[in-house]
Amino acid sequence: MAAMLLPALVAGALMSGCGPQTEQPTALEPPHLEQRGEATQLIVEGRPWLVLGCELGNSTASSRTYMQTVWPKLKASGVNTVLAVVTWEQTEPVEGQFDFTVVDGLLADARANDLKLALLWFGSWKNGITSYTPTWVKRDTDRFPLAQTPEGRPLPILSTLGSESCAADARAFAALMRHLKEVDATEQTVVLMQIENEVGLHGHPRDYGPLAEEAFCSPVPEALTDWLATHRESLLPETRTAWEAGGCRAEGTWEEVFGKGDRAAELFMAWHYAAYMERIAAAGRAEYDLPTFVNAWIVQPEDIRPGNYPSGGPQAQNHDIWRAAAPHIDLLSPDIYLDDFPAIANLYARGGNPLFVPESRSGQNGAANAAYAIGALGAIGYSPFGFERNCAEAVNTTFCQFCQKAGRIADTILAAQAEGHIGAAWLKGSNPRRVKEEFRLGDVRVVCELVSSGMRNGGAPQLTGGTYDPEAVGYLIAIQQEEGYLFLGSNVRVTFLPVDGEGYIGLAKVTEGDFDAQGGWREGRWLNGDEIQLRYDLLYAVEEGFSGQGLNFGVPEPQFLKVELFNY
Repeated sequence: MAAMLLPALVAGALMSGCGPQTEQPTALEPPHLEQRGEATQLIVEGRPWLVLGCELGNSTASSRTYMQTVWPKLKASGVNTVLAVVTWEQTEPVEGQFDFTVVDGLLADARANDLKLALLWFGSWKNGITSYTPTWVKRDTDRFPLAQTPEGRPLPILSTLGSESCAADARAFAALMRHLKEVDATEQTVVLMQIENEVGLHGHPRDYGPLAEEAFCSPVPEALTDWLATHRESLLPETRTAWEAGGCRAEGTWEEVFGKGDRAAELFMAWHYAAYMERIAAAGRAEYDLPTFVNAWIVQPEDIRPGNYPSGGPQAQNHDIWRAAAPHIDLLSPDIYLDDFPAIANLYARGGNPLFVPESRSGQNGAANAAYAIGALGAIGYSPFGFERNCAEAVNTTFCQFCQKAGRIADTILAAQAEGHIGAAWLKGSNPRRVKEEFRLGDVRVVCELVSSGMRNGGAPQLTGGTYDPEAVGYLIAIQQEEGYLFLGSNVRVTFLPVDGEGYIGLAKVTEGDFDAQGGWREGRWLNGDEIQLRYDLLYAVEEGFSGQGLNFGVPEPQFLKVELFNY
């Protein structure tokens, strides 16, 4: 009897799930942002991802045929993430009929080249102008109203108060996200989404159309005044100043709450741009929850008032308003083409806003920018604009070299960001305030100086001090490790001081080398003597706290050095 029951019992156990089964693969979360230690990082396929990116020109990705010669150049350059435009006009040429041919081509070709994508949704606005909407939107200004000047002239800019415009844009973006989930959730080729591009009103601080006039003279939304009150202690100074101008009121019109003038008008536009784009972001993320960012046309030195730059965009002074209105937008990102990159990047890293730079320069300037953003500010990544146009030319050799080298230690960089064991310097000969810079790593002050030439105390030849080439750009990323320090630098000299000011720091061991494609260290020369002796005026150096020794990254090509220090 027992012998007859045994097969039945075994069969029942297998059917009930108690017996051995084939393990099912666990579905990965979609790409997302996650706080890891001291850094907010982009997680892709379950691991942190450092965006060493490039943004294509506005029209480049619209043709798969055109892109065929572009992909190999991008792959060879060392970038790992391509920012590519997807437009509303190509996606929904006929209302309600969607065409994802361009998207599917981008996905297939990015995968074939082992590259990730960040898709830029050009819908209602691009650079503040309405130019990428479908023809059926452009021709129906009754249904899709335009912003107006004070004289009632229409601008080629969709009004942020057009509810039908927002609803149509949101439907199209949601359709795109639904398609991405269907075709890319497993591969995770697309890791970030940008909504619109450099939004804001040109010409005037605010829209003067009838819908906007009514809204401006109406009470400030309670959602905004409540948010200001809740976050009162952490408001950015620009927000606090504007709110205090109206007496920190909890209700009233825009001019009553924020005072009369351009600032109230700019905050009004910021609220309505952010609320419009929040509706789009929420609709898309309900379909497929990918990290979402917007980019800012930043304030230029010659700008006098909002409207000289696109008023109401996600510029640094408007971040509180955007956070209040658009919780589904993760990153408020600057497009930086101005010279003082560190100062601007720091403005956009305030208030808990994770830094991502989607548009900036390439070349040696771009390498320095990327190094500083990633090393000093814990940036998710960096991307030069229009990179496909000259990525294979000599002007971009050093940027490609930086991407290639940084890419081989991306895991090390990301771990150091999370642990707070990373620092960086950005140096430029044309900026007297930026020929020298220092930062702290552990109990060491890392002192960085742009490569220079000249004589110092006593007329002895030195590798520090002297004169600086105004065209020279230098940078350094430093990572503290258990066995010492890892440096990646170009056109920079590095010396060391103890944080507590006690004693001196010498170089115990310096080795040059490189990392292979798997991240393995390949050691080169052991450096000593002339290669690390930066100063011979030792009495003066000692008086200043230095040993006279240091690191010399004296060529445009970035170089790795590993260093062990000792105190005496």
